[in-house]
Amino acid sequence: MSAWIRMIPDEDADAHLKATLDLARTPHGTVDNVMRVHSLRPNTMKGHVILYRACLHDDANTVPMWFQEVISSYVSTLNDCPYSYANHWANARHLIGNEARADAVEAALKAHSPKDAFEGAELAALDYAEKLTRSPGTVVESDVAALKEAGWKDGEILEINQIVGYFNYANRLLNGLGVTTEGDVVGYYAEE
Repeated sequence: MSAWIRMIPDEDADAHLKATLDLARTPHGTVDNVMRVHSLRPNTMKGHVILYRACLHDDANTVPMWFQEVISSYVSTLNDCPYSYANHWANARHLIGNEARADAVEAALKAHSPKDAFEGAELAALDYAEKLTRSPGTVVESDVAALKEAGWKDGEILEINQIVGYFNYANRLLNGLGVTTEGDVVGYYAEE
């Protein structure tokens, strides 16, 4: 566990925190530092877990999972958040399932130049993600209209918006409290 504030380990958790830690457990049975950093205020951890799972792991989402992870990774690189980037790029790479394609996508994301690896609807979504991340006050109706023209449906636009919004929140949480991946199992699909 690593952050600039104290994080409570499982063995020192009271009943309320223990229940919240159990809610936050990954499929690996661990609690990642992104959630554990809330251990001094379990209610914010609970809210964070629910929001995260709704944005990225809801069965009703129709944006392809690999692309949800690409959006997550792009926002995280725009915000210079190594924690989120490490986890979500590992997921994206796994889900892309093609090393050459994943290498090209990663290079484009790190260069902040998604046009080098994407076009059409995917590029429109990444351009929207960049604008919403870097200059949210300049987003206008025509930005959403461009997503529709590229082929995204309203529900998918909401999904993209929520992923971008969530990662801007999470990146600031992580960067602002010095949270690292030390002790975490990196990536949802990590080898056990």
